[in-house]
Amino acid sequence: MKKANRAAICDALLERAKTDSDLVIVVSDSRGSASLTPFAKTYPERTVEVGIAEQNLVGIAAGMASVGKKPFVASPASFLTMRAIEQIKVDVAYSNVNVKLIGISAGVSYGALGMSHHSLQDLAVLSAIPNIRILVPADFIETKKMMEQIMEDTIPTYIRVGRNPIEQVHENEDFDLKIGKAITLRKGNDATIIATGEMVKTACDTSDLLKEKGIDVRVLDLHTIKPLDEESIIQAAKETGKIVTLEEHNVTNGLGTMVTKVVCEHAVCPVKVLGLPDESLITGESAELFEYYGLVPDKIVPVIEEML
Repeated sequence: MKKANRAAICDALLERAKTDSDLVIVVSDSRGSASLTPFAKTYPERTVEVGIAEQNLVGIAAGMASVGKKPFVASPASFLTMRAIEQIKVDVAYSNVNVKLIGISAGVSYGALGMSHHSLQDLAVLSAIPNIRILVPADFIETKKMMEQIMEDTIPTYIRVGRNPIEQVHENEDFDLKIGKAITLRKGNDATIIATGEMVKTACDTSDLLKEKGIDVRVLDLHTIKPLDEESIIQAAKETGKIVTLEEHNVTNGLGTMVTKVVCEHAVCPVKVLGLPDESLITGESAELFEYYGLVPDKIVPVIEEML
């Protein structure tokens, strides 16, 4: 089944809003692109539209949180995390208010619109800000479980999702998702792929292809970027001896950099960082960009084979 993570967010908010009158959404002319139109129609009095003004978007949400409201902010990740970074740093994280930031259409979801709309620096920037949790769900089931958990606490949070419907990684909801703890989706001791977000499905497909060749590759779904599950990374390094990281983000200061730091400090082994290059990307649909930059199973397989 295919379903966009942003749609799962709206479903969770609609369900929660039935019993929590303090829950509100704050949008920047983005209710449609965030799939929040059903919420806005159902609860117009709990929908705050600020227009295309991302700094105001975050500042208003922080103010609402300071008086007891529970705002969920939704805006394209490329604008939310770049235009409003000071407000995220000071008004949300430093002020320690209960604001949940939803970066929609992250990565190269807006691939055809070019660099202005690509969001390939958000994990790097936000991970350097104290007191903000960073979540990147792999599919709509993880998104649902994450939403249920973060609606129960007051921790400043950034959740990063793409735009398009994606194939589910999990067959059903019969698994535990603990924020801050990676999920092992494929077992193996020949190497490990550590992936986050919508690249997790690619990692699983790559592992399955290698399995046909007699190569057992572990897949770790690192759905939480901060706090980082160092324990699972160290265990994978020690047990498999080779790590490949996979992310829809600039290869500089993203998942790969974080994993490499942990490996260098605790369990040295070869690490190959796969992601998008530190340059202005070509334009095209996201699937075309993944193919062009080698973020597809048939191009990842030889990379891992070469490490063995």
